[in-house]
Amino acid sequence: TSNKRTLRTLFRPPSLPPPVISETSPSQKKLLAYHRGKEQQDVLNQLITDRALEVYNINMDETDKRDAAPPIKELPSTVRHYFFIILNYLFMKKRVQRNPMIPIQQQWLRSMLALVPQSLMEGRDRALLTEELLKEVVRDYEKSMQRCVLRRVLVKPDIKELDKLEEEAPLPLLPLGLDFSSTWRNSYIKAKQQIISTLHILHPTMKALLDFGYTAFFNFLLVDFSSSRLKGPIDCKSLKTDASLSCSKAEEEIMGTWYQRVVGLFSQSEALDGVKLDQLESFYNCVAVLMSNQLKGLLQRTTEAFVKLFDPEDRSCLPLFKMDLTYDENKMEFYPSLQDLEETILFVVDCIGQTLQHVQTMRACLTGGTATLDAELPAHIAQWAKSTLKKSIRDNLEDPKEHFKGYVESYGWLVDGTAEERINRFIAEQPSFDEYT
Repeated sequence: TSNKRTLRTLFRPPSLPPPVISETSPSQKKLLAYHRGKEQQDVLNQLITDRALEVYNINMDETDKRDAAPPIKELPSTVRHYFFIILNYLFMKKRVQRNPMIPIQQQWLRSMLALVPQSLMEGRDRALLTEELLKEVVRDYEKSMQRCVLRRVLVKPDIKELDKLEEEAPLPLLPLGLDFSSTWRNSYIKAKQQIISTLHILHPTMKALLDFGYTAFFNFLLVDFSSSRLKGPIDCKSLKTDASLSCSKAEEEIMGTWYQRVVGLFSQSEALDGVKLDQLESFYNCVAVLMSNQLKGLLQRTTEAFVKLFDPEDRSCLPLFKMDLTYDENKMEFYPSLQDLEETILFVVDCIGQTLQHVQTMRACLTGGTATLDAELPAHIAQWAKSTLKKSIRDNLEDPKEHFKGYVESYGWLVDGTAEERINRFIAEQPSFDEYT
């Protein structure tokens, strides 16, 4: 115990009296800054010294249990050596971290933004969100560069106590699947040959099929109500009729252009060049999947375009609906009702999803089969569209509801018996002709 007190006395940093400053001259400011920096360094030295003493005391206690040891008046050379290594590393680390770094290039940030779909960049607060994300990227870049420079310049001592003084998150890991420790050309050639022999999407016929789909569906929608607002208010029945006719005409147009070109392509003998007999089934399955994806993409884009008309942040294309305020059987209400209006708008989504559901596969068309393509609108897209439209309908109907409420408050007394009672009471008072007038 006396040895421990002696050691703590030997390695306790001397305390400096606080400077007495009456004026704030430049020299006194420098002196004050020196004292503050000295106090912070003393605190760090005290923490390291206490940790070194703690490790030493644990080792000494274990040694005392085994055999008696002569009294020690100072720290062993090993502990003092570790102590100075830690101080030197922390000192050098601060100097390295203060060195300037090359900032991230603005071209890199612009390239990142170019990869983001334009639909995700539109809307309120998207610019602010983008700015925050770019700031986060810059911070991560600077932090990673600073740590990498530190690891390249300094070799961190292998001392466990140093890890407890440095609480830093690990550096970002390399992307998975990128291993350049060995040559890759042979494996690449082997994989490429296997892809060519088994993956039919690389066949020239598939490329032509992709071109047909891109040409036919690039700027095509089954229904397009983007200009309906310019035509004025529309009633619910007309909207349903227009949606049904538009989907029907679009399906006829697709079957008469795109589908006929695909049939003509596969009617040629060159369409199956290089395809072995035992690969015909997988080849036509690949054709069916590609055609299905093209049709599903068309249905999805049409649905998204229709939902976008009801965007609460952009009402320039919001459709206008004709609604009447009616009075029947002592009751005031809208016609059509708000429920009927919602059902009409959701009907358009169902109408889009029911289009192009009976398109034959290419093998069935050539062999007289009955198999059809899987062109069903994905369930998550339909669910998202309906939930989004329901919310938009509720938000847009707030004003009509307030309008209706104002009518009831202003004129409800005319139909609820109040006006009739006032008239009867007026007549019972037998007013004069002038009062009647």
